[in-house]
Amino acid sequence: MEQIIAFGDSNTWGFNPVLKDRYPEHIRWTGILRHRLSLKGFLLTEEGLCGRTTAFEDPRRSGMKGVEDVGRILERNPDAAAAIVMLGTNDCKKVFHASAEDIGAGLERVLDAFEKRIRPERILVVSPVVLGRDIWKPEKDPEFDRQSAAVSGELKKVYAETARRRGHLFLAASDHVRPSVYDDEHLNAEGHGILADAIFQALAGWIAEKR
Repeated sequence: MEQIIAFGDSNTWGFNPVLKDRYPEHIRWTGILRHRLSLKGFLLTEEGLCGRTTAFEDPRRSGMKGVEDVGRILERNPDAAAAIVMLGTNDCKKVFHASAEDIGAGLERVLDAFEKRIRPERILVVSPVVLGRDIWKPEKDPEFDRQSAAVSGELKKVYAETARRRGHLFLAASDHVRPSVYDDEHLNAEGHGILADAIFQALAGWIAEKR
């Protein structure tokens, strides 16, 4: 089986915005996709981490820099031949004061790390959902502010250009799903199913080659 790494943050891990725990495998998009891909001869390995950034050091939590995780993950999974990368939401936190271009530069560092072992055409770049406009409210996630939501809406354009230039596949999650109204940040159960379908379709070329 060809192994695919699903690399991301809490929306890849499967964070449930209502119960504040993890969605079960049959609900989260990675679990749904794992099952569907297994029928086509692929093995999907989940590598989501709540709070993960592309390349920013979170002053509140250590070990969140995605670029520093890639090498270790590839060492643990020496047979990995493809990757799905969906990061950028946490980079929008107000503590980083990052522009979409700054976050895009962090993404490129992550992609550089993956390309040490995986061919560019075997990497799917997924720009994340756009944060809801009320994300900053105390009952939601005050680590973000109004500017965070605006910047998250600009990531699609930056990521699409990055993927085009580097020869990666690209999918905008925001074209298909929105975050839950509970926290304006994480997908609800329906959203996970929709995103799994969209990513499966984006991988149609890889799947066809496997036949």
